[in-house]
Amino acid sequence: MSAREPATTTTPSLLVIVDPTARRLDGESVRIAKDVLSAGAPVKLCLPESPREYARALARRGSRRPVLIGDDRSLVRAVTQLHQERELAEADLAMVPVGSGGALRLARHLGVPASAVTAARAVLDGQPRRLDLLVDDSDGVVLGELHVPAPPRPAGRVSWLRRSPAARTGPTPLRVEADGRLVADLDRPVHSVTLAPGTDGSVRAEVRAATTEDAPSPGGTYAGVVTVSGPDFHYKADGRTLGPVRTRTWRVRGAAWSLVLP
Repeated sequence: MSAREPATTTTPSLLVIVDPTARRLDGESVRIAKDVLSAGAPVKLCLPESPREYARALARRGSRRPVLIGDDRSLVRAVTQLHQERELAEADLAMVPVGSGGALRLARHLGVPASAVTAARAVLDGQPRRLDLLVDDSDGVVLGELHVPAPPRPAGRVSWLRRSPAARTGPTPLRVEADGRLVADLDRPVHSVTLAPGTDGSVRAEVRAATTEDAPSPGGTYAGVVTVSGPDFHYKADGRTLGPVRTRTWRVRGAAWSLVLP
């Protein structure tokens, strides 16, 4: 019996982009992640210091797989840029999460391992998974959940992504339509609207309104298109507070982007 041939690796060359905040917060985790990645694949390392440098590095990735070392903002920044350049479908992204716990909620939600070592190994040994995406009528993207109106935002460190201050957060008169069907209207103030990409090419919408005996809360629904409108409102998506707007429409794009996961 002949010996089994060793498995051949299919890990592509990597473009490792290290967020400056990650370098400041946890340089040791960044170093360990770089060592693990470099031991398993050819690596080109980029240490951008500004949004322009970050965008330039990503645009010049060539055939290398982008690996983002940083928090949720790094991932959202990369997906947004690739979407705007209409190159998102062709790029397999990977992530090693480094940051504070609150800035890594999206990464955990998407299934990225929490440990820098485990995540770096998943970059080398994992497989690209196609994921759904929400795209709004201003060409913005949502990877995880969004909430209308935006909840209060505590003061935090400066981000490369612009944020608008949150507005009022009590019950808000909003009109919510799902595939043209009225889910909530202005005559019943809404406590919250939560939208997220589903798992089957749909938008998952959850509307929570004040309840009465003859008018229960609208609850949840699935649709391809959801529109929220009303007086000026802010919304929070993937950790960013956005707005104010008077109307916004989100459409689901099934299997629109790819993330390497275990």
